[in-house]
Amino acid sequence: VVVTRNYGETAKEKSDELLFHMLLAILSVSILIWLTLGLREAGIVAIAIPVTLAFTLIVFYLYGYTVNRVTLFALIFSIGILVDDAIVVVENIVRHYRLPDNRGRPLVDIAIEAVDEVGNPTILATFTVIAAILPMAFVRGLMGPYMRPIPVGASAAMIFSLLVAFIVTPWASLKLLHKDQEAVEIKESRFTGFYRQVMALLIKQPLWRYGFLSVVLLLLVGSVSLFAARLVIVKMLPFDNKNEFQVIIDTAEGKTLEETAAVAREIGDYLQTVPEVTNYQTYIGTASPYNFNGLVRHYFLRRGTNVGDIQVNLVPKSERDTQSHEVAKLVRPKIKEIADRYGARVKIAEVPPGPPVLQTLVAEVYGPTLRQQKELARQVMEVFEQTEGVVDVDWYVEDDQLKYSFVVDREKAALNAVSTEQIAKTLRIAVEGLGVGLLHSSKESEDVEIFVRLKPNNRSSIDNLKAIKLQASDGKMVALGELVKVEESIQDKSIYHKNLMSVIYVTADIAGREESPVYTIAKLSEKIAALQIPEGYSVEQYTAKQPFSSDKLALKWDGEWHITYEVFRDLGLAFAAVLVLIYVLTVGWFQSFKTPVVIMAAIPFSLVGILPAHWLMGAFFTATSMIGFIAGAGIVVRNSIILVDFVELRLKQG
Repeated sequence: VVVTRNYGETAKEKSDELLFHMLLAILSVSILIWLTLGLREAGIVAIAIPVTLAFTLIVFYLYGYTVNRVTLFALIFSIGILVDDAIVVVENIVRHYRLPDNRGRPLVDIAIEAVDEVGNPTILATFTVIAAILPMAFVRGLMGPYMRPIPVGASAAMIFSLLVAFIVTPWASLKLLHKDQEAVEIKESRFTGFYRQVMALLIKQPLWRYGFLSVVLLLLVGSVSLFAARLVIVKMLPFDNKNEFQVIIDTAEGKTLEETAAVAREIGDYLQTVPEVTNYQTYIGTASPYNFNGLVRHYFLRRGTNVGDIQVNLVPKSERDTQSHEVAKLVRPKIKEIADRYGARVKIAEVPPGPPVLQTLVAEVYGPTLRQQKELARQVMEVFEQTEGVVDVDWYVEDDQLKYSFVVDREKAALNAVSTEQIAKTLRIAVEGLGVGLLHSSKESEDVEIFVRLKPNNRSSIDNLKAIKLQASDGKMVALGELVKVEESIQDKSIYHKNLMSVIYVTADIAGREESPVYTIAKLSEKIAALQIPEGYSVEQYTAKQPFSSDKLALKWDGEWHITYEVFRDLGLAFAAVLVLIYVLTVGWFQSFKTPVVIMAAIPFSLVGILPAHWLMGAFFTATSMIGFIAGAGIVVRNSIILVDFVELRLKQG
């Protein structure tokens, strides 16, 4: 099984950290089992963990998955669930073994009877958890490949844990439980007595019962209202804590390398004063070496005298208290202030924690003509810049830049016996330079190219180029300016297309209290809908797909929002499928349409714990939170199934 590399950190660092968390999870589960059941029973249950994990790794191997952050997360996520079957089986065997009625009976008969008693509900409960997790494998878009190993690994672990619980666990119980141990009368603990008193009140007293349900409903409404109050923020993925970020610099088209370097130098001087920054590298006129951001956002293609790139390296995260995202937020205002003085645009580019996007906030502008698109994109940029929390605003349109064309006057060139080819070659050597040969030197290990070009001060103006002398075929020297006419025009700009439709991208990042595009786009949508455009209609906005036609001006929201929308849409559909599957399974077993409703009532009430916990921890409600909620639906239903089935069994026994 291959351990794959994660960007920004070595494979060994990340795999060591995740393996440590896995061992910590196994240790925590083992201690809890030991404290609850006892040392011998904990040993029996613990056998299920390595056996199940080994079989799950075989499934990963057969599917071609590597051991990486996602697959290890699936294994860690499964550890708490996979011992559940074994715990139920072991606890029931021990309970039966201690009953006075079973004194003297063979241990094999007791174990078979105990497993048979909880066997069917355990099978149903296990497949309920699988039904809750498996639909996540059908999430589409960029997040699909990220999520798929989680339901595949967790489902495989659940199936293997069920087999281990019915085959290995009873065998281990027979080997480890002492046959000469006498059955004892099970005494009721204080906690059980307290629970019995509380439940007696809730079951027998309507006032207590309805009062309790009212409190729970109020807690549920209060928890869900945390979304409306924006105390819990919905976001695609939480910010990561990396040891680096980039400062992307764009000065106006036509600016010299020296002017761009001046901006980068002043930003670098400021970065030296930031305690969390250990060092930085500046790249002027070219891109920094390949990294994840460079590949995703095409920064590695940047070339020209007006572009710069600062790679900022931070103190290792183990030696600082501030997260990299907080550092980036801290330095952004000062860096922007420096860039504004030079008329430059800057972007603080952090390494994204998940699927690649062009930028956090992307508005795609479509329209009938490029002129109309640019006009609307300019208005959208103004809206971005005037909206609180929207930073690093930019667009994929170059500034106007003069273009000088040297047009040869063929008649004059012919009269002076100078060819067009000679004029073009002379200009090329003067401006771009030309390799004319190799210098063979004994002091050099390799040949040195001889490169001919005019000095910068002799090729930096039109007049200097016009003054260049060309030799005619008769030996006469003729000034270039006498043979050409210089025409001024605007340099052609880049035109971008998406799915064959002309598009202009307006990009931005989000900083402030609500660092999620969901809420920012809601504010921006209202402002863009109110824009007055010459065409006389309102701009139509799209969230999930491109406009069908470019006959009218339109805008589509992309970037992190698009992935957030796709993931939560697909997870919502998966959750709906989960509810249907769970209901069908429980109806089939209990032969009742009402009992499954009682069992599934626990699902929404899990939000009473989930959402306040996010609020107290200051955590975003992300795609992984949604995964936890869906998986939690399977787990709480599983507990309900085993409990309700056991209640019905005891009622039948009188």
